[in-house]
Amino acid sequence: MGSLQVKYMLDTHTWVWWHMHPQYLSRQVRILIGDTSRYDELLLSAISPWELSKLLEKGRIGISCDPEDWISAAFDLPKLRLVHLSPILAYRSTILPRPFHDDPADQIIVATAREENATILTKDKNILEYKHVRSLW
Repeated sequence: MGSLQVKYMLDTHTWVWWHMHPQYLSRQVRILIGDTSRYDELLLSAISPWELSKLLEKGRIGISCDPEDWISAAFDLPKLRLVHLSPILAYRSTILPRPFHDDPADQIIVATAREENATILTKDKNILEYKHVRSLW
């Protein structure tokens, strides 16, 4: 019988800030991500690169290099695994226990964390206050 795996799901802003502005992360999250002995896997939802791309498209953030190079480099994190959006996961994101807000990306991230038994690293109050998923900041 294997031991329980410790997994942390990076919310999109957590993933972006780790690479752009780590000082924006809470001290606890910075230490946690930086110490790979504290977890078995870091997870990133397939929706996060899309969310980042939408922020770039709308001019809400800027990147000083080629965005495709930045995205590729941002996957260079020890123990990081991209979690693909399967048809079942897509469906499960639409039937989360109520109440939860209707942001599709957040729904997918929460559903993914629930499916993977992972704790979400997020500053998002909607997720932090949601009782049906573990989260911390």
